[in-house]
Amino acid sequence: MAEKFKIGVLTSGGDAPGMNAAIRAVVRTALTNNLEVIGIQNGYEGLLNGEYRLMGARDVGGILQRGGTILRTSRSKRFMEPDGQRDAIRKMNEAGIDALVIIGGEGSMNGAYALSKQGVKVIGAPGSIDNDIWGTNIAIGTDTAMNTIMDAVDKLRDTASSHQRAFLVETMGRNSGYLAVMAAIVCGAEVALIPEVPITAEEVALAVGEAYKRGKTHAIIINAEGSNIRTTDLAQKIDDLDVGFKTRMTILGHIQRGGSPTAYDRLLASRMGVKAVEALVEGNHGVMTGLKGKGVDFIQLVDVISNKRKVNLEYYHMAKVLAR
Repeated sequence: MAEKFKIGVLTSGGDAPGMNAAIRAVVRTALTNNLEVIGIQNGYEGLLNGEYRLMGARDVGGILQRGGTILRTSRSKRFMEPDGQRDAIRKMNEAGIDALVIIGGEGSMNGAYALSKQGVKVIGAPGSIDNDIWGTNIAIGTDTAMNTIMDAVDKLRDTASSHQRAFLVETMGRNSGYLAVMAAIVCGAEVALIPEVPITAEEVALAVGEAYKRGKTHAIIINAEGSNIRTTDLAQKIDDLDVGFKTRMTILGHIQRGGSPTAYDRLLASRMGVKAVEALVEGNHGVMTGLKGKGVDFIQLVDVISNKRKVNLEYYHMAKVLAR
């Protein structure tokens, strides 16, 4: 590799806990290999605007425990168009950036592939609390989001049991029910609603009513935001059918994105960041880092964007079995 080789690193799309650990790993691994690192702020929009800064080892000190991303992130409509991608490449070339490490979700990987097709040396690293990126067992940020949901539901359960209520908890998951299904299992929910499995409000109400008849002191219903039933409509339906429990509703929203990353996410992000730079050093690009089994491997970006990751329905059925 050329002595003056420069790697740009950016975070794009929705933020995820652990992104800072990945940035730190990219910067320090690059410096160890005598490479310069340019931090690109505000995602692809910053790539277009030339929001670049040279990063050293001290610039990434003390960020492991911080949620969000120190480089900030945004969504860029301009970059989605071929003209925008061409302008971004021109900006990169003007700054002497030879390769990119892009940390983000499904849309970010689509952007990475678009640049790769035009000759840019790109490595992707999956960062998404929804865990909806194909090619990796789990993405950066998913474990932290799951622990945030679990903590919230555990607290809600105390109140639900005290007042004999059904709590409807809405999680993120516009296209994937991963968080809702896993939360249902680890939190002992009676019902999980996910985009992959349509269900009627009447069926949910019946399940809650059966839980009441079996002598349960409360019920927890986890609803992914992308399911076929709105949380507010479901709460009204359960109350209208008078199944035994009165309902209360909690929409967790963006609290799931925040917080200090778990040990698992810090380690996963660090491994992926190191692997991304090692790939560029070895001349590998046009790929995404992904956890396969116990190891971090590479998946072609074209395969990542050509496939859709859906929740494993075995977990969905497990949640139903364990809800008895």
